[in-house]
Amino acid sequence: MSFKFLKQLPSPEEIRKEYGLSQTAVHTKQERDQMVSDIITGASDKFLVIIGPCSADNEDAVCDYISRLSSVQEKVKDRLVLIPRIYTNKPRTTGEGYKGIAHQPDPEKRPDMVAGLIAMRKMHIRALEESGLSAADEMLYPENWPYVEDLLSYVAIGARSVEDQHHRLTVSGFDVPAGMKNPTSGDLSVMLNSVYAAQHPHHFVFRGYEVDTSGNPLTHVVLRGAVNKRGVCIPNYHYEDLERLIQMYETMDLKHHAAIIDANHSNSNKQYEQQIRIVKEIMHNRKISPEIHKLVKGVMIESYIEPGCQKVGEHIYGKSITDPCLGWEESEKLIYHIAEMN
Repeated sequence: MSFKFLKQLPSPEEIRKEYGLSQTAVHTKQERDQMVSDIITGASDKFLVIIGPCSADNEDAVCDYISRLSSVQEKVKDRLVLIPRIYTNKPRTTGEGYKGIAHQPDPEKRPDMVAGLIAMRKMHIRALEESGLSAADEMLYPENWPYVEDLLSYVAIGARSVEDQHHRLTVSGFDVPAGMKNPTSGDLSVMLNSVYAAQHPHHFVFRGYEVDTSGNPLTHVVLRGAVNKRGVCIPNYHYEDLERLIQMYETMDLKHHAAIIDANHSNSNKQYEQQIRIVKEIMHNRKISPEIHKLVKGVMIESYIEPGCQKVGEHIYGKSITDPCLGWEESEKLIYHIAEMN
């Protein structure tokens, strides 16, 4: 066999029993889940801002960042719901590089999946209990969902996972909003088909069990830009792109037409400073078009304490070791601008 079986992972039940939530945190998450759900369904006219580091590599720095975010949330609570990005799984285009704290708790040491599951859960719990903000994470590995399902108020499905059937079917069993990103090719029909699949019930195998799911009506789209056959980034957040998405939504039998705009990745050509301009354009388009205002429920922003990025091993506190991010000062100003425009 080509597989070398190293050790069996503890079950989600074992991990959750050992690293459990306080009753206060359970109640906080329930309230936050409802707030986010109400935005997706249109019951609330607040706006989502999913913001934080590209990858959550350092617990102290991430929780420091989220505590700062919590103070800002209190000031904008009448207009915005801030969801911190605690992305513990990092997809890699070539398979090389840091794959996130769930895979590699210490970026300078060998992978340790058991320690990673514990580190992932401990970080989410600490952030929630210290800040009162339940978080978003990317579901790179569907099997990991039970380890964090009691912690997350939002789940993102990445551009490379959105066409995968196992991801689509797993999302159909979620009870929180899940954002399906457009694939790197930019094909919006692929993204909408993924939403359709996740919104409907399914019968399949999950973690060794035969299961039924009820469908997740809170599944929606995330526009993150595309890359053409020449490797050139093509943004898809402009007015015309959103008008086209509205038309495509109307041709499909989907609940709660909703879109989140990812201001980085191929929309910014990974020029992280451009996120400010892109978000401002999105907010302007919501102002001038009632249809776009109704469709676009939020934005995603990559942000950390220090701007830019660093290499693994440089040890600059609060600076991304993966994609470059906005710094805290610029991020705080941008959040206040979003609140004013909503």
